[in-house]
Amino acid sequence: MTGKDENIFTVEYADGKLMLLDQTALPAAERYIECENWQRVAKAISDLEVRGAPAIGVTAAFGLVLAVKASLVTTHKEILNELEAVAESLIATRPTAVNLAWAVQEVMEVARSSQTTEEMQQNVESTAQRLHAEDLAICKAIGDAGAELLAEAKNVITHCNAGGLATVGYGTALGVIRSAHRENPNLHVWVDETRPVLQGARLSSYELHRDGIDCTVIVDGAAASVLREGEVGAAVVGADRVAANGDVANKIGTYGLAVLARYHGVPFYVAAPLSTIDSATPNGSSIEIEQRPGLEVSEYRGEAITPPEVAVHNPAFDVTPAELVDGIVTEVGVLRAPYETSIREALNK
Repeated sequence: MTGKDENIFTVEYADGKLMLLDQTALPAAERYIECENWQRVAKAISDLEVRGAPAIGVTAAFGLVLAVKASLVTTHKEILNELEAVAESLIATRPTAVNLAWAVQEVMEVARSSQTTEEMQQNVESTAQRLHAEDLAICKAIGDAGAELLAEAKNVITHCNAGGLATVGYGTALGVIRSAHRENPNLHVWVDETRPVLQGARLSSYELHRDGIDCTVIVDGAAASVLREGEVGAAVVGADRVAANGDVANKIGTYGLAVLARYHGVPFYVAAPLSTIDSATPNGSSIEIEQRPGLEVSEYRGEAITPPEVAVHNPAFDVTPAELVDGIVTEVGVLRAPYETSIREALNK
């Protein structure tokens, strides 16, 4: 999962079973969920047992593997129709993260082009395994591409979790930090707790601590003071979708951090694979923002913390305008404004 301990993994497929690290149990326990059918995979994605755009994409790909192998229908056309329905259900679990739909469609393309049932099963499984292997390589390339941005930094701030837990391993934003830490071992990370599910406090600090990278958790509301007083060299976050113009959808609170970073003169970088860029989405206003259950906000450990009569607004993501983004770190390098041009060129390489 991380750069230090390869015995911990996020997503692993073997012997016809998919194993997922249960991120809802972290950091208290490292336990795994065994998925024997695609329905359990869909539940794991929906319930945030596995999360992070690249990780849920690879997970959904293996959900299709489980579906095609378990199919009870007999003809090639029937199996394909069944798989199309499964693909639609998996994509619907987390609509904002474009990697999910991208990975599912990568698998479905080979399923549709297969000539026989046996070929379909083989092609679906091999494609999912390829996506798994590629994700780790891509994350390491992202880390190395962005490391120079933090070469002189004493501190960096991040939001949510865009690390090995959000990918097959190594991470995007935390991948940049990991790679930078190799050359800059005194680098310190400020970690936004990331309300309401606390992916920063529970997950990013867990990863960084395991890797021996100095970090400090702060409440989201402390970010402004830290940026003013903390000698922060950069803000680095991940992304769930990047529009063609460079607008970025990421965990709720990212936009606020970007505004604060600009006010305080701190560079704001987004780290994401090219698969997170959706050229079919022209700008951020076209991105569907997932609405999460209000209980994530109104309860803590099963106990109410708001009056039951009070409404809760709980968007999972917000959109950061491209003009607040100083660079998008990808596996092919750091993209700069104007993003319409740099994104188009990167996707056409």
